[in-house]
Amino acid sequence: MKNDEMPAGRRAVLRIAAALGATATVGVLTADRFGTTDRAAPTGGGGGPGGGESGGPASGPQARARLKPSSYRLQPMTAYAPPAFRKALPPVRQRPFLKMSGVGRSMVLTFDDGPDPRYTPAILATLRRHGCRAMFFVCGEMAVENQDLVREMAADGHVVGNHSWSHPLIPKLRPSRIREELGSTSDLVEKILGSAPLWYRAPFGAWNRHSFEIGAELGMEPLAWTVDTLDWKEPGTDSIVRRVLDGAAPGVVVLSHDAGGNRAQSVAALRRYLPELLDAGYSITVPRR
Repeated sequence: MKNDEMPAGRRAVLRIAAALGATATVGVLTADRFGTTDRAAPTGGGGGPGGGESGGPASGPQARARLKPSSYRLQPMTAYAPPAFRKALPPVRQRPFLKMSGVGRSMVLTFDDGPDPRYTPAILATLRRHGCRAMFFVCGEMAVENQDLVREMAADGHVVGNHSWSHPLIPKLRPSRIREELGSTSDLVEKILGSAPLWYRAPFGAWNRHSFEIGAELGMEPLAWTVDTLDWKEPGTDSIVRRVLDGAAPGVVVLSHDAGGNRAQSVAALRRYLPELLDAGYSITVPRR
Protein backbone atom coordinates (compact mmCIF):
# COMPACT_ATOMS: atom_id res chain seq x y z
CA MET A 1 0.00 0.00 0.00
CA LYS A 2 1.36 3.44 -0.85
CA ASN A 3 2.01 5.83 2.01
CA ASP A 4 -0.81 8.16 1.00
CA GLU A 5 -3.46 5.48 0.51
CA MET A 6 -5.60 3.51 2.98
CA PRO A 7 -8.91 1.58 2.84
CA ALA A 8 -11.98 3.81 3.15
CA GLY A 9 -13.33 1.85 6.10
CA ARG A 10 -10.12 2.18 8.07
CA ARG A 11 -9.92 5.88 7.26
CA ALA A 12 -13.44 6.39 8.61
CA VAL A 13 -12.62 4.55 11.83
CA LEU A 14 -9.50 6.65 12.33
CA ARG A 15 -11.45 9.86 11.77
CA ILE A 16 -13.94 8.81 14.45
CA ALA A 17 -11.09 7.93 16.81
CA ALA A 18 -9.44 11.29 16.16
CA ALA A 19 -12.68 13.12 16.90
CA LEU A 20 -13.12 11.20 20.13
CA GLY A 21 -9.52 11.87 21.05
CA ALA A 22 -9.94 15.61 20.48
CA THR A 23 -12.97 15.70 22.75
CA ALA A 24 -11.13 13.75 25.41
CA THR A 25 -8.19 16.18 25.48
CA VAL A 26 -10.19 18.77 27.40
CA GLY A 27 -8.58 19.09 30.81
CA VAL A 28 -5.89 16.47 30.26
CA LEU A 29 -2.82 18.30 28.99
CA THR A 30 0.05 17.54 31.36
CA ALA A 31 3.74 18.18 31.68
CA ASP A 32 7.07 17.35 33.18
CA ARG A 33 7.48 18.14 36.85
CA PHE A 34 10.82 19.90 36.58
CA GLY A 35 12.25 22.98 34.92
CA THR A 36 12.61 26.73 35.07
CA THR A 37 10.64 29.54 33.53
CA ASP A 38 12.10 33.04 33.83
CA ARG A 39 15.57 32.07 32.68
CA ALA A 40 14.71 30.23 29.48
CA ALA A 41 17.00 31.14 26.59
CA PRO A 42 18.59 29.47 23.56
CA THR A 43 21.62 27.28 24.25
CA GLY A 44 24.27 25.60 22.20
CA GLY A 45 25.19 28.67 20.20
CA GLY A 46 21.65 29.25 18.99
CA GLY A 47 20.94 31.82 16.37
CA GLY A 48 17.78 33.70 15.48
CA PRO A 49 16.68 37.27 16.07
CA GLY A 50 18.35 38.94 19.01
CA GLY A 51 15.07 40.01 20.54
CA GLY A 52 16.16 43.56 21.39
CA GLU A 53 13.89 46.58 21.40
CA SER A 54 14.36 47.30 17.69
CA GLY A 55 12.79 45.33 14.87
CA GLY A 56 9.52 44.38 16.59
CA PRO A 57 6.02 44.91 15.21
CA ALA A 58 5.09 48.50 14.51
CA SER A 59 1.90 49.99 15.91
CA GLY A 60 -1.34 49.94 13.95
CA PRO A 61 -2.66 47.62 11.24
CA GLN A 62 -1.12 49.58 8.37
CA ALA A 63 2.32 49.54 9.94
CA ARG A 64 2.01 45.82 10.67
CA ALA A 65 1.05 45.08 7.08
CA ARG A 66 4.37 46.55 5.90
CA LEU A 67 6.40 43.99 7.85
CA LYS A 68 8.09 41.41 5.67
CA PRO A 69 8.69 37.77 6.58
CA SER A 70 12.11 37.07 8.02
CA SER A 71 14.21 33.92 8.15
CA TYR A 72 14.68 32.25 11.53
CA ARG A 73 17.46 29.93 12.53
CA LEU A 74 15.66 28.27 15.38
CA GLN A 75 17.34 26.92 18.50
CA PRO A 76 14.53 25.72 20.77
CA MET A 77 14.83 25.62 24.55
CA THR A 78 11.79 24.18 26.28
CA ALA A 79 10.66 24.94 29.81
CA TYR A 80 8.16 22.68 31.55
CA ALA A 81 4.52 22.69 32.61
CA PRO A 82 2.46 21.96 35.71
CA PRO A 83 -0.03 19.05 35.68
CA ALA A 84 -3.22 21.08 36.15
CA PHE A 85 -5.32 22.25 33.22
CA ARG A 86 -7.60 25.23 33.56
CA LYS A 87 -8.82 28.22 31.61
CA ALA A 88 -6.20 30.86 30.85
CA LEU A 89 -7.11 33.43 33.50
CA PRO A 90 -4.99 34.95 36.29
CA PRO A 91 -3.47 33.57 38.44
CA VAL A 92 -1.46 32.13 35.57
CA ARG A 93 0.72 29.10 34.95
CA GLN A 94 4.44 29.15 35.48
CA ARG A 95 5.30 26.57 32.80
CA PRO A 96 3.90 25.52 29.43
CA PHE A 97 2.08 22.28 28.72
CA LEU A 98 4.22 19.53 27.21
CA LYS A 99 1.91 16.61 26.45
CA MET A 100 -1.51 15.03 26.85
CA SER A 101 -2.47 12.14 29.10
CA GLY A 102 -5.39 9.77 29.50
CA VAL A 103 -6.47 9.95 25.87
CA GLY A 104 -5.37 6.56 24.58
CA ARG A 105 -3.09 6.41 21.55
CA SER A 106 -3.42 10.06 20.57
CA MET A 107 -0.69 12.43 19.40
CA VAL A 108 -0.60 16.12 18.50
CA LEU A 109 1.34 17.38 15.47
CA THR A 110 2.33 21.06 15.56
CA PHE A 111 3.88 23.34 12.94
CA ASP A 112 5.55 26.66 13.74
CA ASP A 113 6.53 29.91 11.96
CA GLY A 114 4.11 29.91 9.02
CA PRO A 115 2.11 30.14 7.01
CA ASP A 116 4.48 29.94 4.05
CA PRO A 117 2.98 29.54 0.56
CA ARG A 118 5.93 27.36 -0.46
CA TYR A 119 5.35 24.64 2.16
CA THR A 120 2.14 25.11 4.15
CA PRO A 121 -0.23 24.11 1.29
CA ALA A 122 1.54 20.73 0.90
CA ILE A 123 1.35 20.08 4.65
CA LEU A 124 -2.34 20.95 4.66
CA ALA A 125 -2.92 18.66 1.68
CA THR A 126 -1.21 15.72 3.41
CA LEU A 127 -3.19 16.20 6.61
CA ARG A 128 -6.40 16.49 4.59
CA ARG A 129 -5.61 13.31 2.64
CA HIS A 130 -5.39 11.34 5.88
CA GLY A 131 -8.27 13.06 7.66
CA CYS A 132 -6.03 14.46 10.41
CA ARG A 133 -5.98 17.76 12.27
CA ALA A 134 -2.94 19.60 13.61
CA MET A 135 -1.94 22.83 15.33
CA PHE A 136 -0.32 25.70 13.44
CA PHE A 137 1.46 28.34 15.53
CA VAL A 138 1.58 31.28 13.15
CA CYS A 139 3.77 34.37 13.17
CA GLY A 140 1.86 37.58 12.53
CA GLU A 141 4.31 38.84 9.91
CA MET A 142 3.73 35.65 7.92
CA ALA A 143 -0.01 35.43 8.52
CA VAL A 144 -0.67 39.01 7.39
CA GLU A 145 0.86 38.18 4.00
CA ASN A 146 -0.89 34.79 3.68
CA GLN A 147 -4.35 35.23 5.14
CA ASP A 148 -5.98 32.74 2.78
CA LEU A 149 -3.75 30.00 4.19
CA VAL A 150 -4.83 30.90 7.73
CA ARG A 151 -8.45 30.57 6.61
CA GLU A 152 -7.65 27.24 4.97
CA MET A 153 -6.14 25.96 8.22
CA ALA A 154 -9.28 26.82 10.15
CA ALA A 155 -11.60 25.51 7.44
CA ASP A 156 -9.85 22.12 7.64
CA GLY A 157 -10.40 21.97 11.40
CA HIS A 158 -6.84 22.75 12.45
CA VAL A 159 -6.08 24.87 15.53
CA VAL A 160 -4.43 28.20 14.75
CA GLY A 161 -2.15 29.31 17.58
CA ASN A 162 -0.07 32.41 18.31
CA HIS A 163 3.71 32.31 17.77
CA SER A 164 4.30 36.08 18.22
CA TRP A 165 4.51 38.64 15.44
CA SER A 166 8.19 38.75 14.48
CA HIS A 167 9.66 35.71 16.28
CA PRO A 168 11.81 37.54 18.85
CA LEU A 169 13.52 36.15 21.92
CA ILE A 170 10.77 36.91 24.43
CA PRO A 171 12.82 37.07 27.66
CA LYS A 172 14.85 39.96 26.21
CA LEU A 173 11.74 42.11 25.65
CA ARG A 174 10.03 44.58 27.97
CA PRO A 175 6.48 43.56 28.95
CA SER A 176 5.08 46.21 26.59
CA ARG A 177 6.88 44.62 23.66
CA ILE A 178 5.75 41.12 24.65
CA ARG A 179 2.20 42.40 24.78
CA GLU A 180 2.62 43.93 21.30
CA GLU A 181 4.12 40.75 19.85
CA LEU A 182 1.38 38.49 21.20
CA GLY A 183 -1.47 40.97 21.06
CA SER A 184 -0.85 42.00 17.45
CA THR A 185 -0.89 38.40 16.30
CA SER A 186 -4.02 37.58 18.29
CA ASP A 187 -5.73 40.66 16.83
CA LEU A 188 -4.78 39.62 13.30
CA VAL A 189 -5.98 36.02 13.74
CA GLU A 190 -9.25 37.29 15.20
CA LYS A 191 -9.65 39.64 12.24
CA ILE A 192 -9.05 36.79 9.79
CA LEU A 193 -11.02 34.01 11.51
CA GLY A 194 -13.48 35.83 13.74
CA SER A 195 -11.98 34.46 16.95
CA ALA A 196 -8.65 34.94 18.69
CA PRO A 197 -6.18 32.10 19.34
CA LEU A 198 -6.59 30.01 22.50
CA TRP A 199 -3.02 28.68 22.44
CA TYR A 200 0.42 30.23 22.06
CA ARG A 201 4.02 29.08 21.84
CA ALA A 202 7.05 31.20 22.66
CA PRO A 203 9.62 31.56 19.86
CA PHE A 204 12.62 29.31 20.51
CA GLY A 205 10.63 27.81 23.40
CA ALA A 206 11.97 30.68 25.52
CA TRP A 207 9.30 31.60 28.08
CA ASN A 208 9.31 33.97 31.04
CA ARG A 209 6.89 35.12 33.72
CA HIS A 210 5.68 38.10 31.70
CA SER A 211 4.86 35.90 28.70
CA PHE A 212 2.70 33.62 30.84
CA GLU A 213 0.90 36.58 32.42
CA ILE A 214 0.30 38.41 29.14
CA GLY A 215 -0.71 35.21 27.34
CA ALA A 216 -3.29 34.53 30.05
CA GLU A 217 -4.62 38.08 29.83
CA LEU A 218 -5.13 37.45 26.11
CA GLY A 219 -7.03 34.22 26.91
CA MET A 220 -4.33 31.82 25.73
CA GLU A 221 -2.71 28.70 27.20
CA PRO A 222 1.03 27.99 26.60
CA LEU A 223 1.97 24.82 24.72
CA ALA A 224 5.51 23.50 24.30
CA TRP A 225 6.37 20.05 22.89
CA THR A 226 7.51 16.54 23.74
CA VAL A 227 9.28 15.48 20.51
CA ASP A 228 11.50 17.92 18.61
CA THR A 229 12.03 16.85 15.00
CA LEU A 230 14.94 19.32 14.66
CA ASP A 231 13.69 19.90 11.13
CA TRP A 232 14.90 23.52 11.38
CA LYS A 233 18.43 22.10 11.04
CA GLU A 234 17.46 20.45 7.72
CA PRO A 235 18.94 17.12 8.90
CA GLY A 236 17.44 15.12 6.04
CA THR A 237 14.01 13.59 5.55
CA ASP A 238 15.07 10.20 6.95
CA SER A 239 16.30 11.82 10.16
CA ILE A 240 13.04 13.73 10.69
CA VAL A 241 10.96 10.60 10.08
CA ARG A 242 13.11 8.58 12.47
CA ARG A 243 12.79 11.17 15.27
CA VAL A 244 9.01 11.20 15.00
CA LEU A 245 8.60 7.44 14.87
CA ASP A 246 11.16 6.84 17.64
CA GLY A 247 9.46 9.43 19.84
CA ALA A 248 5.91 8.32 19.13
CA ALA A 249 3.96 7.54 22.29
CA PRO A 250 0.50 8.27 23.70
CA GLY A 251 0.07 11.96 24.45
CA VAL A 252 3.22 13.36 22.83
CA VAL A 253 3.29 16.73 21.11
CA VAL A 254 5.52 16.84 18.01
CA LEU A 255 7.30 20.04 16.97
CA SER A 256 7.86 20.71 13.25
CA HIS A 257 7.99 23.83 11.08
CA ASP A 258 6.22 24.95 7.91
CA ALA A 259 8.26 28.15 7.46
CA GLY A 260 11.42 29.92 8.62
CA GLY A 261 13.69 28.30 6.04
CA ASN A 262 13.69 25.52 3.47
CA ARG A 263 11.01 23.15 4.77
CA ALA A 264 10.94 20.72 1.84
CA GLN A 265 12.29 18.01 4.15
CA SER A 266 9.52 18.67 6.66
CA VAL A 267 6.91 18.30 3.93
CA ALA A 268 8.43 15.06 2.63
CA ALA A 269 8.83 13.65 6.14
CA LEU A 270 5.17 14.26 7.03
CA ARG A 271 4.10 12.31 3.95
CA ARG A 272 6.07 9.34 5.25
CA TYR A 273 5.58 9.32 9.02
CA LEU A 274 1.89 10.27 9.15
CA PRO A 275 0.55 7.09 7.50
CA GLU A 276 2.98 5.04 9.59
CA LEU A 277 1.63 6.59 12.79
CA LEU A 278 -1.92 5.85 11.67
CA ASP A 279 -1.01 2.28 10.76
CA ALA A 280 0.48 1.91 14.25
CA GLY A 281 -2.91 2.80 15.73
CA TYR A 282 -2.30 6.43 16.72
CA SER A 283 -5.00 9.04 16.30
CA ILE A 284 -3.73 12.48 15.36
CA THR A 285 -5.80 15.05 17.17
CA VAL A 286 -5.79 18.54 18.66
CA PRO A 287 -6.55 19.83 22.16
CA ARG A 288 -9.80 21.67 22.65
CA ARG A 289 -11.18 23.78 25.49
